[in-house]
Amino acid sequence: MTTAQNYDLVIVGAGTGGIPCAVEAAARGARVLLIEKDSRIGGTLHTTGGHMSAAGTRRQREHGIEDSVEAHLADIERISGGTARTDLVELAARGAPETIDWLDDLGFEFAPESPRLVYGHEPYGAPRTYYGKDAGLSILAVLKRLLDEQIAAGGVELWLGSTAIGLTEQDGSAPSVTVLRGGVDEIEVTAQAVVLATGGFASDEDLFKEIEGVPLVSAAHPTSTGDGLVIAREAGAAIGGRGQYLPTFGGLPHPTTPGKAYYDERPLLVATERLPWEIYVDRAGHRFVAEDDTSIDRKERALAASTDGTFWTVFDDRARLSSVPMVVGWSPDDVVAKANSRVGVHKAGTVAELAALAGISPDGLTATVERYNASVSAGTDAEFDRTHMPAPISEGPFFAIENHGITLITFAGLDVDERLRVRRTDGTAMVGVYALGELIGAAATCGNSFCGGMLVTPALTFGRLLGQRLTSDRH
Repeated sequence: MTTAQNYDLVIVGAGTGGIPCAVEAAARGARVLLIEKDSRIGGTLHTTGGHMSAAGTRRQREHGIEDSVEAHLADIERISGGTARTDLVELAARGAPETIDWLDDLGFEFAPESPRLVYGHEPYGAPRTYYGKDAGLSILAVLKRLLDEQIAAGGVELWLGSTAIGLTEQDGSAPSVTVLRGGVDEIEVTAQAVVLATGGFASDEDLFKEIEGVPLVSAAHPTSTGDGLVIAREAGAAIGGRGQYLPTFGGLPHPTTPGKAYYDERPLLVATERLPWEIYVDRAGHRFVAEDDTSIDRKERALAASTDGTFWTVFDDRARLSSVPMVVGWSPDDVVAKANSRVGVHKAGTVAELAALAGISPDGLTATVERYNASVSAGTDAEFDRTHMPAPISEGPFFAIENHGITLITFAGLDVDERLRVRRTDGTAMVGVYALGELIGAAATCGNSFCGGMLVTPALTFGRLLGQRLTSDRH
């Protein structure tokens, strides 16, 4: 093992939180080492929609939107049911307007319709969701420019293709990180402080099952394998946010890779986007929720309570021809073309035959369709109070599209205090070791829920904040 020279700050993970941390620290004179295991910077910004949330921004005022941090905090409390970390939510929400204005000042290309209300998660009470014209890549474009400037100025050294494989916290002295650089050289790097910003673990099946406690069907970024969590836990760090996991409602199975979801073919399962003609059933052939419920949160919780998070949308040929196609980018003809050829898409002449093809109980599905059709005739859904029932499921052929509760993010993560210091299992703070972003878990700022924009914005905000705080003695 080779020992590299000491840095003022070592940041592990060049993504949404790590880059702004490096930029802010270097701008204040710190000598920063930024480590990234991928061959490129950006992390999940390459795949995320990049939704951010903030109240009281300049852009809101320009659009005539009245909003406040207090209203934002109240919405997070409402949506999360009070399950998020109050101290971290407060820190994030109060810093969020400055973060959005900062991006605005740097030329961030907002999508013209933002800020707006978004219904893919439980909606806020005011339009406070922002995103770029090119989703997460719009954020990365700004961060990359800032990082390139600091690299050119000598403030940041960037190691790509380098994985942190060990963390050492020594009493009263600087922490160190063991890095496998380029897959070849093990280098021990010491620093006054270490910031872990490696993201979640939704692409590591074993770690996910151990910590979140449910099977993994992932549509997460491939580098989200929990590196920072693993090395910190080995050094004595505690895990927070267990038991808060909630699946994203619905994703088609990947056409070639079992255990993965294919989010490029996104199903339209939010009733505010598309009113359903189909029913949702589990393996037993039973419905489990009102398909036209406008609350995606209630649907996600109903799915989380089901057996294994797998369900099927079942419909007939009339629905195929008359409704808005259920999958983004598909036409009614595409449904026929993909049936019995694409994984998870099935077609049959009878409901019982369809069930057998899809892996659903034939008796259960047959009985469910009969009850649903009777509800359509009666105009009342006695099971779930569904109101949008345009037609019975009665005109063959019949179709079933498999869906899973999918994982894009992880809710558990490293336990940190209000200063973002990683805490040990005894509750005390590690010396000089910090964490931010998805590594601290979505539950920290969202609780047992999805609060729109409350992963990306806190990562940016906490990254900037730590970069400033850890170098404040230089000014």
